[in-house]
Amino acid sequence: MLRSVLTHPEILSSLARAGHGSKVLIADGNYPFSTGGSPAADRVYLNLSPGIPLVTDVLQAVLSAIYVEAAHVMVPPTGPEPPIFREFRDLLGNDVPLQTLGRFEFYEAARGQDTALVVATGEQRVYANILLTIGVVPPPAG
Repeated sequence: MLRSVLTHPEILSSLARAGHGSKVLIADGNYPFSTGGSPAADRVYLNLSPGIPLVTDVLQAVLSAIYVEAAHVMVPPTGPEPPIFREFRDLLGNDVPLQTLGRFEFYEAARGQDTALVVATGEQRVYANILLTIGVVPPPAG
């Protein structure tokens, strides 16, 4: 049994095959999973039931396995920022600012050839989609 936070075999396999610059989409339950990602991307359907798991649960586990150099979120055309963005910032830390894209720009980015993995969640909060760009693993100190 693995001792790391992330133990899902398909997600681990996809992340191991992805490299610097590859993208990982973690999407809410309203996202168009079949058409909103690259056709070549691996798809993992974790959407067990409404609200399970949350996007933030999956994000926290994925962040335990990869370095992230960029994060994009989908923003509504009007109104306040979705509250989940604060949670995303808390999990990502200060080194990875959230970059915003409109709905159709976000879909286009997620459909790109460099999207390696699409993870479906049961998240019910709206605009709870995040597109991560995998960063470089730093060399060991020494």
